Amino acid sequence: MARRRKGIPRTVEEEVNEDWLATYADAITLLMAFFVMLVSFSKVELPVFEKVQAGIAEQIGKRDVVRPTQVLETDLKDVVFNMAMDSAVNVSTDDEGILMEMGSGAFFQPGSANLTKDAVLFLKDVADLLKEPRYLGFQIEVTGHTDDSPISSPRFPSNWELAAGRAIAVVRFFGALGVDPDQKRMRAISYGDTKPKLPNNDDAGNPIEENRQANRRIEIRVFPKYSRVF
Repeated sequence: MARRRKGIPRTVEEEVNEDWLATYADAITLLMAFFVMLVSFSKVELPVFEKVQAGIAEQIGKRDVVRPTQVLETDLKDVVFNMAMDSAVNVSTDDEGILMEMGSGAFFQPGSANLTKDAVLFLKDVADLLKEPRYLGFQIEVTGHTDDSPISSPRFPSNWELAAGRAIAVVRFFGALGVDPDQKRMRAISYGDTKPKLPNNDDAGNPIEENRQANRRIEIRVFPKYSRVF
């Protein structure tokens, strides 16, 4: 009969506490942010940083992180969907933030910088969204683009003035709705026909109307204020 050995205590398995991982993940995130800042002082690609930060928190800290740019992108896409503007407006993200491209044909009459009725309704919903407290840290940059068709009118002697007038019209509209009461959050830029998305003409010099229509656009870029210096 086997005897029980005396003097040797039983081993009690203790439950492993992993709460320290959350603190560890936060420390790693802070270190990463520090080194990202060292690598690039002139431009911090915040949406990319947010994705990396969220990945670290999910893999190491086992917790979900809500990314502000992702939430805003979703909210803007909801506005586009609810207003049935899918064919005229495209919302996407890049290294700086959120880019909303709007075809000028749905927002302005040809050769005009007056907003259409549909444009007013749509931009009002966008303005209401951008005024929410959680998005007040985002800057707003509106750029106007045209095709290379020449224009000459008393109000718009060139495409530069037309593109500028349209960008300013959007900024003024947002301003009238209280999006930027301190006038520190928005700016309007004109590129005229200098930054086409697609070639305006084919190799033989013939105009490509579909491409020209795509080049006539207004872009609203929304980005965190610390991702770029105004």
